[in-house]
Amino acid sequence: MLQACLNGTRRPDESPWVAVTAEELAAEARRAVDAGAEDIHLHPRDHHGHETLDAVVVRDVLQAVREAVGPGIPVGVTTGEWIERDPARRARLIESWTTLPDHASVNWHEDGADLVARTMTERGVGIEAGLFSGTGGPHAYLSSPFADRVLRVLIEIIRTPVARAPEEARGMVRRLSAVTSAPLLLHGEEDSAWTVLETAAELGLDTRIGIEDALTLPDGTPAEGNAPLVAAAREILSRDRNRVGG
Repeated sequence: MLQACLNGTRRPDESPWVAVTAEELAAEARRAVDAGAEDIHLHPRDHHGHETLDAVVVRDVLQAVREAVGPGIPVGVTTGEWIERDPARRARLIESWTTLPDHASVNWHEDGADLVARTMTERGVGIEAGLFSGTGGPHAYLSSPFADRVLRVLIEIIRTPVARAPEEARGMVRRLSAVTSAPLLLHGEEDSAWTVLETAAELGLDTRIGIEDALTLPDGTPAEGNAPLVAAAREILSRDRNRVGG
């Protein structure tokens, strides 16, 4: 499965292709799906461009994106603590959602992960367990009562030099695959994004790409939106499948 991560915490001054409004996210999602994305992850923004968990904004974004991509494409959001530092208030905001995403990410190195996971479980929202390299996230996740109730585990190779990224990725995959039956999605960021995506392809794992993770194509060319990133990832995934099959 190839997920498109449309915008993340990026600011518009980082790239003209950072989607902010519901209309921009819908257009980017449609183009990403046309290029081969099978799942969408996004960060809803208010009219000031700030990330938010507000029920009205989440509703408007989800409705616009779902209308654009059509049925069969799951759409998920973030619940990152940088949006709302107070775990109890974060959970109350999620409880207030009137339109629910198919899934939402919970970063297990953040305070309140179990509370947020409980709230999403009660609401029937799939949990993507975000496990960042170099943090206590994996340990906290494996100690959580929700460890066997997630949709998938995101193995996120963060702030890792390119040369070390594949080794770090393979190590986390080995450790987690030995103790969880949840599907694994492996991805990197910035300079390591394409190296880690290639590692995911070699290991036959789900992965993701998009403006959230990378602003350039594998050859270093600036990406003009999410669709070129997804198309490049599709080419890598197809190449590795053909090599294994051949």
